[in-house]
Amino acid sequence: MDESFQTILSIQELDINMIRLMRVKKERQKELTKIHQLKEDIQTQVTDKESEITNVKKEIRMGETQIKEIQEKVAKFEAQQVAVKKMDEFNALTQEMTAAGRERSAVEHRLSDLMDKLAAEEDFLVTLKENLQSTEENSELIEKEIHESIAKINEEGRSILEKREGMKGGVPEELFQIYERLLKNKRDRVVVPIENRTCSGCHILLTPQHENLVRKGDRLVFCEHCSRVLFWQEAEAAEVEGEEAPRRRRRRATTANT
Repeated sequence: MDESFQTILSIQELDINMIRLMRVKKERQKELTKIHQLKEDIQTQVTDKESEITNVKKEIRMGETQIKEIQEKVAKFEAQQVAVKKMDEFNALTQEMTAAGRERSAVEHRLSDLMDKLAAEEDFLVTLKENLQSTEENSELIEKEIHESIAKINEEGRSILEKREGMKGGVPEELFQIYERLLKNKRDRVVVPIENRTCSGCHILLTPQHENLVRKGDRLVFCEHCSRVLFWQEAEAAEVEGEEAPRRRRRRATTANT
């Protein structure tokens, strides 16, 4: 394996590490977003509940005004009743006063319901505000830890980029362009060794002819299935030879005994 190919493998390890860092950073940012969303949701509930309470209070004030107007109307009817001399006029005013009394009872009943609702809504608002305060206090430490984690990731990422930039010069431009195009497409290792005659990227069996081309190492060879760049690991070859040697010795021994 020539030096430029070894350099591209080293760059690949840096890029894989960078991809891992970016995934971790994305997850941490998601955590941060969830925390912010939780606080925003509770704050929205607080705002909505405050608005509901304001509307209930308005309804109560309107009801109280309505009762006052009914009382004034009844007082007016009573004054008129004292002045009338005809029985039918007296009876008509009595009916008006009875109707006003029923109206007042209905309004008072509605006001009672509104007061109960107001008390319940105010209690719930207190609970919401306590939840919001608790969430803000608890999330403060978590957010701080996440921000520190992201800062470390950014620092490590800058270091990786600096190393990568310094190594690019040791790789032919054509090879580097091919590598970057594959990396952008797969977001995973794209220069991989053959393992037991299979591409270690897609794990599909290669033909013997394809394996021989990779063994020669005189040009770039791509996997026919996933388009990754393949290379032959000397360590693997030595391991295979180490396994085959005893077999040859056993065959020679069998021949001698024969």
